[in-house]
Amino acid sequence: MAEELVLYRVENRISNITLNRVDKRNALNPELVSSLTTNLRKAAADDEVKVIVLKANGNTFSAGADLAYLQQLQQNTYEENLADSNNLKELFTTICYLPKVVIAQVEGHAIAGGCGLATVCDFIFAVPEANFGYTEVRLGFVPAIVSCFLMRKTSETIAKKILLTGELFSAEQALAYNLISYVTKKEDINQKVNDFAVDLCNNSSTNALMVTKQLINQTTNPWLDQSLEMAIQINAKVRESEDFKKGVASFLNKEKINW
Repeated sequence: MAEELVLYRVENRISNITLNRVDKRNALNPELVSSLTTNLRKAAADDEVKVIVLKANGNTFSAGADLAYLQQLQQNTYEENLADSNNLKELFTTICYLPKVVIAQVEGHAIAGGCGLATVCDFIFAVPEANFGYTEVRLGFVPAIVSCFLMRKTSETIAKKILLTGELFSAEQALAYNLISYVTKKEDINQKVNDFAVDLCNNSSTNALMVTKQLINQTTNPWLDQSLEMAIQINAKVRESEDFKKGVASFLNKEKINW
């Protein structure tokens, strides 16, 4: 039997949802995106779950899109890329609108789509060694969907700095950018995240957590749905561009891109 892409476990009202595509550095592909969405919705519907912890096996939280997936994107029609972009939007909005708190436990690099996955969580704990980055522009691509969520956490100045340069930045920088919540030593992070989740379970009303999260969503970006619809169209359109094809080809061939 093939190894499960996502592992699901519930203990003491905490659901641990774990990316388990270790051999591909937990890179996102349609199957992983779909499995994550399914498991998150499973946790949302589970009355025994009050808090969700999203983590990853291996040394990388998520390296973004994998090579086979990037190759396929070059062959997709506009309609296929639109549907694929919508699937990623569904994953991110599932986390955003989930009636339960979602905590990201980042113990390795979170790059491109992987960084986006962490960004949409309600709280992010990261080890000091973790690097973050939205590297899409370096491939001729656009971080369209995640930008809709990123702007709710950081300023326009910081968003431009990290989205337009595509540079990697440390966990400490991510904390300074207001992108993540806590930087925690690797040997302590499991206990710190568990203690934080247990505290939410024991000291906060389930209904109050749900309504407060809804309130924050409504007040920080009441036009989120419209922005996301525009973003998935931008995603699909950019994938047809010559710059995207050049960037992906150079990346796949491990060649330096001269823009």
